[in-house]
Amino acid sequence: MSGEELLIIDMLNDFVLEGAPLEVPDTRKVIPVIKKEIEDTKTRGNPVIYICDAHDKDDKEFSKFGWPVHAVDGTRGAEVADEIKPDKDDIVIKKTTYSGFYNTKLEETLKGLGAAGVRLTGCVTHICILFTASDAVLRDYRVTVVENGVAGLEREDHEAAIRIMKNVLGANII
Repeated sequence: MSGEELLIIDMLNDFVLEGAPLEVPDTRKVIPVIKKEIEDTKTRGNPVIYICDAHDKDDKEFSKFGWPVHAVDGTRGAEVADEIKPDKDDIVIKKTTYSGFYNTKLEETLKGLGAAGVRLTGCVTHICILFTASDAVLRDYRVTVVENGVAGLEREDHEAAIRIMKNVLGANII
């Protein structure tokens, strides 16, 4: 088994760009940290795994949870932010809900890489990061969360999610 695989979750234009449908302003602050994580991962010769919302234009998530239409598969909004775009050696896994594991090839991919753990970056801390962390723990992966590499919508929700991941899920918060 290898060490940790770097996951970059939902660092998409519809979350990152100013004025985007579901803008998370702090995503722009975490990009330099994520760039460094990418560099370190590539130095070790490992691929980076991008977990990306890829919704249908009438996805039930929009009406069910009240989110604005965002990250519609095939649109510019569903693309990874330019500063941290995947390259040909990276892995992109599309998802349609909060967890990177639910109805995706993430677990299969991690097993294929011999991963023992995941290192989480991206957004949104109290939604997709938290639910992916929870599912990883339930599948017996070690979880590390790069605290200054994740962004939340509201500071209090971000901090609560960090506490939950640390104190309930046993994640390593660095």
